[in-house]
Order: sequence, then C-alpha cells, then structure tokens
Amino acid sequence: MANRNKSNKSIPQEKNSAKGISKMKMFFYWFIIPLLFALALLLIIAQILNVNVFEKAKDLTGVGKTEVVTEDKQTNRLEERVVSLQAEIQQKEAEINQLQVKIENSSKSNEALLVEQQRLLDEIETLQREQTSTKQAYSEIVSTFEKMSAKAAAPVITKMSDAEALRILTSLKPDTVAKIYEKMTPEDAAKYTELMTEQ
Repeated sequence: MANRNKSNKSIPQEKNSAKGISKMKMFFYWFIIPLLFALALLLIIAQILNVNVFEKAKDLTGVGKTEVVTEDKQTNRLEERVVSLQAEIQQKEAEINQLQVKIENSSKSNEALLVEQQRLLDEIETLQREQTSTKQAYSEIVSTFEKMSAKAAAPVITKMSDAEALRILTSLKPDTVAKIYEKMTPEDAAKYTELMTEQ
C-alpha cells in the first residue's frame, strides 16, 4: 500500500514535468523552426537576386556607416577654423598691445621718477655745500667778533638787523658778550638781552 502511494505521487510530478517540456517543444516547433526556415528562404532569394542582405541591414540601421565628407564640407570646416583662429590671434595681439602700453607707461614713469630723484639729490648736495660754506663763513664771522675789541664790536652789532645780531651774540662766549654789552648804550644792551632771553 505504501508502495502504491509512492508511485501515485511520482506520476503527477512526471505529468507536470512532461507538460512543461511539451510546451517548450510546442514553442520550438511552432515558432523557432518556421522562423529559421523563413530566414533561410529569404537569404536564398536574396542570393539569387544578388542582394547583399548585410549591407542593406547596415544601410537601414546606419551601423558602420561613415559620414561622407565632401570637399565643400571640409573646406567650410577649415574656413570656420581659420576664422576662429584669426579671431583668437587678434584677441591675443590686443592683449599684447595693452601689456606693451602698460610696460611703456611704467618705464616712462620710472624714468621720470629717476630724473626727479637725481634732481633732488643734486639739490640736496648743493644745499649741503651752501650750508657748509655758510657755517664756515659764520664761524669765521664769530671768530672775528671774538678777536675784535668790545669797543669796535658793539657799534657793528647795533647796526645789524636784530636777527643777525642775535645770532652772533648767541654764538659768542659769555665773557665776550658781557664786554660788548658794556660798550653799548643801556637801551641797546637791554634790547639784545631781552631778545636772547626770548630765544
């Protein structure tokens, strides 16, 4: 009994697998084989008519088709490229010209600054020479007043402008200034003393 149940169970499984295989066979027999037969028949007819099926398929699909470039198209492309390159060259030349103008302007301003610097250095040198000679002359004047007698120096100082007289009096030794004040009138001595204290 148990053997019968086992054999009954295996029968439906075999029927199901046989149905699955038979459906595949039916599909294969009804569609695949007729399709292959029709394709073989079409290839034979195309061969008889001297038609290359593969070339026609390429033409229809566009696969493997290279673009035909005529001389006009190629010339147009080259002309467009030349025009774009010329425009680029003109742009670069304009930039170069602008940079050259900037360089020239900066070099001119540098030259002007160098000229101004040299002029100022010359002027400073001239002023230093003048100052040195003025100091020498002034020190000579002061030494002259130191050597002069107070009686001779007092009238000379009173005849000078107040600024010059004050400058000389402040450069002299205090003993010499005291002797010169003794030989001045009291008003002049008071005036120069007051000027010296204000300084």
